[in-house]
Amino acid sequence: MPHPASPLRPHCGLLLISWLVAVPLPAADPIKEVGQTASDWVKTRAETVRIENAWVQDREFLTSTLDALKERAGRLQDKRDHLLAVTADERAEQAALNAKLADAREKLRETETRLQTLTAQVVQLRPALPPRLSESLEMAYRSLAAKEASPGERMQWAMTILNRCAQFNLGITQGDEVLTLAGEPGAKSVEVIYWGLGQGYALDRAAGKVWRGAPGVAGWKWEPLAGAAPAVAELMAIRHDEAAPRLVSLPAQLKAPATP
Repeated sequence: MPHPASPLRPHCGLLLISWLVAVPLPAADPIKEVGQTASDWVKTRAETVRIENAWVQDREFLTSTLDALKERAGRLQDKRDHLLAVTADERAEQAALNAKLADAREKLRETETRLQTLTAQVVQLRPALPPRLSESLEMAYRSLAAKEASPGERMQWAMTILNRCAQFNLGITQGDEVLTLAGEPGAKSVEVIYWGLGQGYALDRAAGKVWRGAPGVAGWKWEPLAGAAPAVAELMAIRHDEAAPRLVSLPAQLKAPATP
């Protein structure tokens, strides 16, 4: 027969605990659940109605606002069409002016290119000018070479130089000059008479010498002209109305100098 302190007694305790755990809890009350569900539905429905009413009010406001914006857009479009019609002539005139301006700019660029070519030619012409004329055009040449000069100013100076050259070429010019002459140790003062742009004669009365001048490759060259002092002196006297006009024979260079 087992002892009262037998190990079977703990097993009985475990069976009791297992029985307690397996006992189900009492079920929820269905009536309370239905009431809670109905209460939640009422609240949801009330919120839905509130949102629908708010949307109806907002929709009316938005619809009226949209209609007002459409009306304003229509008025603005009519105003734009009216302005386009009123300013059609002005816009056409502006387009024509823009076209003329673009054409004028293109012509100005072409003129500037031609002016640069003309300026270079006028500068290259200077060494071939008679010394008296070249010195008198010093200011014009400096102004022509100035970087700050506008195209109009450069054109004006170029025309000034060319006009002075044309005037010089049509007449006989006489006066005293200091020149560097072939066969002389240094520059000396002589009487000079120019026949246009291509011929010149320098006379040293005291020494009885004459030099003939003509444009060369690097500038004017003065070469001795033996035995021509009386003829050049007579030519100068006729020029000053100190002698009766008559033909005076003097050698001249008619061939243009070769370019370098």
